[in-house]
Amino acid sequence: MEERLEELAAIETLDNGKPLSMSKGMDLPGSVTILRSLAGWGDKISGDTCKVNGPYQAYTLYEPIGVAAAIIPWNFPIASLIIKAAPALVAGCTMVLKPAEQTPLTALFIAALAKEAGIPPGVLNILPGFGPTTGAAIASHMDVDKISFTGSTEVGRLIMEASAKSNLKPVTLELGGKSPLIICEDADVDIAVEIASLGLFFNMGQCCVASSRIFVQEGMYNEFLRKASEKARNRVVGDPFQAGVQQGPQVDETQFKKILGYIESGKTEGAKLLTGGKRIGEAGYFIEPTVFGDVKDDMKIAKEEIFGPVMSVLRFKSLDEVVKRANDTMYGLAAGIVTNDLNVANRLSRSIRAGTIWINCYHVSDPALPFGGYKMSGIGREQSLQAVLNYMQLKTVVTPVHDSPWL
Repeated sequence: MEERLEELAAIETLDNGKPLSMSKGMDLPGSVTILRSLAGWGDKISGDTCKVNGPYQAYTLYEPIGVAAAIIPWNFPIASLIIKAAPALVAGCTMVLKPAEQTPLTALFIAALAKEAGIPPGVLNILPGFGPTTGAAIASHMDVDKISFTGSTEVGRLIMEASAKSNLKPVTLELGGKSPLIICEDADVDIAVEIASLGLFFNMGQCCVASSRIFVQEGMYNEFLRKASEKARNRVVGDPFQAGVQQGPQVDETQFKKILGYIESGKTEGAKLLTGGKRIGEAGYFIEPTVFGDVKDDMKIAKEEIFGPVMSVLRFKSLDEVVKRANDTMYGLAAGIVTNDLNVANRLSRSIRAGTIWINCYHVSDPALPFGGYKMSGIGREQSLQAVLNYMQLKTVVTPVHDSPWL
C-alpha cells in the first residue's frame, strides 16, 4: 500500500470524490497505521488459566471464529476495508468482503496487492455487488460464521434479521449518528468555530460521526453563527484533484438529491438559512457549505442523518437542558464538548450517551481507541484489541489432575 500510495489515493478520489490531499495525506497513511497496529496483536493474544474446584485444571484459549464477512460503506472505502479485514486476518479467519457499489475500485486494487504481498488464495475475497443481492446473500449464508457491517441503521436491521433467520452468526454493526457538539459560552469562539467546522464539513459532511447537531450556549450564540457562516462561505469547493480544494462533490446523484431535500426541509420548517443551500454549477454533485441557525429539536434536519455539508445550530441555556436534548435521539455514536471548565467537561462527558466523546477536539482517531456506538448507532466495537476479539471464539478446556498435592 505504501509503495502504491499515489495510485491508490488517486483511485480513491476518483471513486469517492474526496480531495486528493485527504486521500493521500490522511486516509492512506491512516489505513497503513491501523494495519500495522492490528498486525502487532498477532502473537499477543492468549487465554487464562482458571482455578476450579475439585481435582481439575482448566484454561481458556481464543480460536478463529471461521469465515468472516464484511460489508463496507462508500465514505471511507480504503479505511473501512482495513478496519474490517485486518483484525479478521490477524485472528486467523478468512474474509469475504463486499465493498459499496458506489466505490468498489480500491478494494479490488487492495485485493491485488494482498496477492502480491503473499496472502494465500481464498483468505481475502473481494466480492463487489449490490446490497439487496450480494449483501443479502452474504448476510444469510450458512457458511459465514461472523458478519461486520458499517452503514445505515435501516440496513443494519436487515443484517441482524438475516443472521437470525440463518445461522445466528454474530453481528458487529457501526451505524448512523446524529452527534451533538456542545459549545459552552466560556470557550474561545474562534476555537469553537474551528472544531465545529471540522466536525461537520469533514469529508463533505459524509461522516457517521459528523457533528450534525451543534448546541451553542446563548451567551456565544450570535457571535458563533456569524463566524461559522463566514468560515463556511470561505470554504474552497471544487475539483478534488486540484490543490487547495477542501470539499469535493458528494458521492453520487442519490446522495446529492437527498442532501438538497434536507436543505429544502430546513427552510420549509423555519430554520434560518445563513449561508449556502444551493447546488454549485451545473456539472457534478457539488453543494455549497450550508449553515442553518435557529434550528429546533423537532425539525427534520435536527433529527435525521443528513450525511452532507449542512450545519444545524441550536441554542441552549443550561447544562441540564442540553444534556436532555443531546440525548434525545435514537443514535449514540459520538459527541463533542467545547469548554474551558474541567468540571463541565467531566460532567457532560459522563452524561452524554455516546461511544466516543471528544473534548476540545473532533475526529481524533487512533488504532488504540475502541470505536462504536450506543443505542441504534450499533453493536460492538472496532479498532483496538476488541476488534480482533470480535473475530474469535473463547474456548474453555478442563482436564482432571490425579494425585496432585497442590489442589
